[in-house]
Amino acid sequence: MTDPVIVGVDGSASSLEAVDVAAREARLRGVPLRIVHAFGYAPGHRPAGGPPWSPADDGLEPMARGVLADAEERAHAAAPGVAVTRSVVAGDALEVMEIESRSASLAVVGSRGLSGFSGLLLGSTAVHLAAHGRCPLMVVRGRTEPSGAVLLAVDGSDAGGAAVEFAFAEAALRGAPLVALHVWNTWSEGAYEGPGDPLNAMVVDIERLREAEQCLLDETIAPWQKLFPHVTVERRLERARIRPALLDASRDAQLVVVGARGRGGFTGLLLGSVSQALLHHAHCPVTVVRSRG
Repeated sequence: MTDPVIVGVDGSASSLEAVDVAAREARLRGVPLRIVHAFGYAPGHRPAGGPPWSPADDGLEPMARGVLADAEERAHAAAPGVAVTRSVVAGDALEVMEIESRSASLAVVGSRGLSGFSGLLLGSTAVHLAAHGRCPLMVVRGRTEPSGAVLLAVDGSDAGGAAVEFAFAEAALRGAPLVALHVWNTWSEGAYEGPGDPLNAMVVDIERLREAEQCLLDETIAPWQKLFPHVTVERRLERARIRPALLDASRDAQLVVVGARGRGGFTGLLLGSVSQALLHHAHCPVTVVRSRG
């Protein structure tokens, strides 16, 4: 692993907290940290066919460099010895960070930015990168102290395999236990599988469903437990409402790992409802891992 950890900064308190976490993540992985400040502009304010815009055109570069200098100082304080590079990139923050993610091992952003409306719980950059980024995205929120287990949200979907692999690798890197939590209920997809099960069934064989969900959890975890024999794994099966159960479990975790999509999402959606709920309300940082497919 040689690709850097990247972190987007805009001078907000949330982004500076993300720098602290990103620096520690870079040190953990033994890779450089790249601090990126995207300086956006309204395209309609530039004449068509004119030269590319840069912060220097409007005398804004000193401010941008000041934001980066503050971020770099925090990075060195949080993780002494980590190699740090920084850059100002002209363009929309969403596009800039998506492009930067193509050559990164991990992207880190704060949960809120300077441009967010006061009523929003999650910034637009975080939402966009979770759905479109080319590397795993860590959104920094809640407790940021690296203590507790790595919490993996197991959904059994084909797309969730990348999240399982990432969670095991993270637990190994951190020397932390892994809690693989699979939450189910009578609305679970498995309740109506198999011939003769009508879609409008009113009675569900709870024990059969519980056994099927336990099998799904075991089959998801077993291959990776063999590849990471030194990771202590707790397989946790819980019958509950999915989002509240995962949010509650995040109280004791140092990191939540979740796939971008689950079993129940609509085909056209790039970010599932469970992933969105965790990004908005989890009690610790959340990493969203997209399928490589």
